Amino acid sequence: MSSDFKDRRRKTGVGFRFAWNGIKEVYQSERNFRIHLSVALLVTLAAFVFGLSKGEWVTILLIMVIVFSLEMVNTAMERLLDFYHPEQHPVIGSIKDITAGAVLVASIGSVIIGMIIFLPKLFMI
Repeated sequence: MSSDFKDRRRKTGVGFRFAWNGIKEVYQSERNFRIHLSVALLVTLAAFVFGLSKGEWVTILLIMVIVFSLEMVNTAMERLLDFYHPEQHPVIGSIKDITAGAVLVASIGSVIIGMIIFLPKLFMI
């Protein structure tokens, strides 16, 4: 194995470790992230019970990834803004509201998608 390959592999491992630490940090510190995760686990269980098609699985997994990712970006943005400007400021507050709104939009969209996928299956029972 070349030294260059070993260095790249080591850097990749470190990158994944940092990323995993970030996921753990958000899980431990953000109640909303844990709520999203709990709902996602319930939806995943329901997906198995109702035998979703491949397309339906892709759809619910994609929206879960979007919601989780936006929640993490929102958390990062809030921490960054608090670090650089700990005092209250209307522009900082507006930025925080906008990023929180992005999570809300994705969450509402996920509920609508879930209803489109699961309600017909519930009525078939």
